[in-house]
Amino acid sequence: MLVNEEIKLDYSDVLIRPKRSTMSSRGEVNLERTHNFLWSKKKWTGIPIMSSNMDTVGTPAMHKVLSKYKLITCPAKHHLKKDQDKFKKGKTNICWFGGIDDINNLAKATSGFIGLDVANGYTIKFVDAVKKLRDKCPDATIAAGNVVTADMTQELILAGADIVKVGIGPGSVCTTRIKTGIGYPQLSAVIECADAAHGLDAHIIADGGCVNSGDIVKAFAAGADFVMLGGMLAGHDECDGEVKNGVMKFYGMASESAMNRHGNHNAYRGAEGKTVEVEYRGKADDTIKDILSGIRSACTYVGATRLKTLSKCTTFVRVNSTHNTIFGKE
Repeated sequence: MLVNEEIKLDYSDVLIRPKRSTMSSRGEVNLERTHNFLWSKKKWTGIPIMSSNMDTVGTPAMHKVLSKYKLITCPAKHHLKKDQDKFKKGKTNICWFGGIDDINNLAKATSGFIGLDVANGYTIKFVDAVKKLRDKCPDATIAAGNVVTADMTQELILAGADIVKVGIGPGSVCTTRIKTGIGYPQLSAVIECADAAHGLDAHIIADGGCVNSGDIVKAFAAGADFVMLGGMLAGHDECDGEVKNGVMKFYGMASESAMNRHGNHNAYRGAEGKTVEVEYRGKADDTIKDILSGIRSACTYVGATRLKTLSKCTTFVRVNSTHNTIFGKE
């Protein structure tokens, strides 16, 4: 047994210190990024925000809206097997995720990205699956996760992943931390995994834990190349579900609701997600505009004319104790 006494941080534990800026308007900020990928050798340009591959938000209607803003859709897993045709438009901005048993289906997907998505990315079986997918799809841009530490980030990259998905337990409908005691504060996970990935010329997705546009800003400022959203996109017209009494259901993919829908109950697996009711929020278009506006505004506060330079302009200030500590890059 070991105890690591080093302080680890979540998004709520920090703020970003403002700095003198020569910018006059948030309209001057360029949110598009161009990423060149290690193994596929491909290039992608767009705004690096992704919808989560969850039943309620990874829908064809959500993809239609996200495509308009050059954002990425990760369709819900059940679409992979039976109705990929519903996601015809903007295939470069689609990332199909599947499990270890979905490698053959992923190999047939026509999209900008494919990926392997499991709750526990630390098993040798998962590493071997990443290698198998890379061998089967040598030219594909592959994402893999989830993990939260630098060492496993590096291992997945060396196994063939271009992008590593980072996050265990930070999501609003994930109960892994409560059920298992396993996890890692998300801001620190992003910082450490991004550092490991960038050292190998690879990339990461910050997956989970964002409850507002300020959290998305903090994820990008910490080094995330992409940010994945679930709960922030829930409750909209484009989601899968009905509006009842002003609310819509939103559930984790390891929840009882998901297991009932997809029939993947078994004797040894319990639920590690929950179902919640979220306020009905109308069209996703308005929420996306608000998110992008918040990110642009943050960039003006620190003098970052491009999203790419945000992390270099960031100084985080700890706010979770009476002895605030400033750290970061000036």
